[in-house]
Amino acid sequence: MEILSQLLPFIFLIGIMYFIIIRPQQQQAKKHKEMLEALTKGDKIVTNGGLIAVVKKVEDTFYSVKLNDDVVVKLDKEAVSRKYEDEA
Repeated sequence: MEILSQLLPFIFLIGIMYFIIIRPQQQQAKKHKEMLEALTKGDKIVTNGGLIAVVKKVEDTFYSVKLNDDVVVKLDKEAVSRKYEDEA
């Protein structure tokens, strides 16, 4: 019984850390993965570097993206930060 009373605060702290830190990160990673899977040709994206590009072709691990009329580059899927929504 004495061991349980000593471990109870640690168990409580681990539970708090799970709900405050770990679970929200898992949910955010899941949303990001779903967003990456839903991207299609013509979608505007923002890269981790802050560039705004248009998806030209979806490949297995890369996107071919168009930066302007003349420049098409390959971008790793993990380098996509978010989908760009035009602010009207």
